[in-house]
Amino acid sequence: MSDEAAIDRFLEMMAAERGASRNTLAAYRRDLAQATDFVSGRLVDADVAILRKLMSDYQSLAASSAARKLSALRQFFAFLLDEGDRADNPALDVARPTTRRPLPRILTHDDIKRLFTQAEAEAAGTSPPAASVRMLLLLELLYGSGLRASELVSLPRRAIAGEREYLIVRGKGDKERLVPLSDRARGALDRWFPLLADGPTWLFPSGKSHVSRVRLFQMLRDLAGRAGIDPAAVSPHVLRHAFATHLLEGGADLRALQLMLGHADIATTEIYTHVDSRRLVELVNRRHPLARMTVGQGLPDVDVAAPSA
Repeated sequence: MSDEAAIDRFLEMMAAERGASRNTLAAYRRDLAQATDFVSGRLVDADVAILRKLMSDYQSLAASSAARKLSALRQFFAFLLDEGDRADNPALDVARPTTRRPLPRILTHDDIKRLFTQAEAEAAGTSPPAASVRMLLLLELLYGSGLRASELVSLPRRAIAGEREYLIVRGKGDKERLVPLSDRARGALDRWFPLLADGPTWLFPSGKSHVSRVRLFQMLRDLAGRAGIDPAAVSPHVLRHAFATHLLEGGADLRALQLMLGHADIATTEIYTHVDSRRLVELVNRRHPLARMTVGQGLPDVDVAAPSA
């Protein structure tokens, strides 16, 4: 079997069984095509030694890029193993490049308050500009629901579900999830709907389509500037991260947060929602049973059911 045929079959599986997005499939194809060029078209037969030489050729790349390429190789050979085309997965014996994912920037609670104060002031009154009402709703959904920029701008009107209690969001991998709507967001929606013209299917229409991610980025930074916040510190992603971090600080369950953010792996949520180490110490000191025990005492009494006979 040729490398080209094997790669095509692998990508078909990734699309059909795992719902990989177009961008993900394109990235896998580029990485595997590069690998097959390195081994002169015999990637399906490559052994550990050849793959290690291949990875050493990636030393000039960022660790994250090299790690992504190795991940593509591991999944490719895992597919060949499952299909019976190989008896092993040689990529598992290749060391993964050390990566450290940088923590996203975060806005403080005071920064968030200033953004909303500015947006609310601009959308106040009996006949505020439609653009100001739209900006307030966009801000409510970015910080109040943690949507990705692409998810937010492409929301159709029919995404509002459950008597406006939820949004039906189509995220990465074309997967849908339910995201709760806050009372504040519902109030902003009630103000925005009367300003929408009949016809367009989008919640945030612009021309023949919807507001672009670039335009959302620009509007948000303009708002930050008017609120007295450094525009360079504000972006849709920063607000998404603030949503997650502030919810976690307030005691949100990590699993629930994973579902709201649309993360396939909870490990992504753990990295994405970093928590101040001082808060963790305070949490242990306040909530752990040891916090109610003085030196020299045992643990506080707890009710234990007697074992059944």
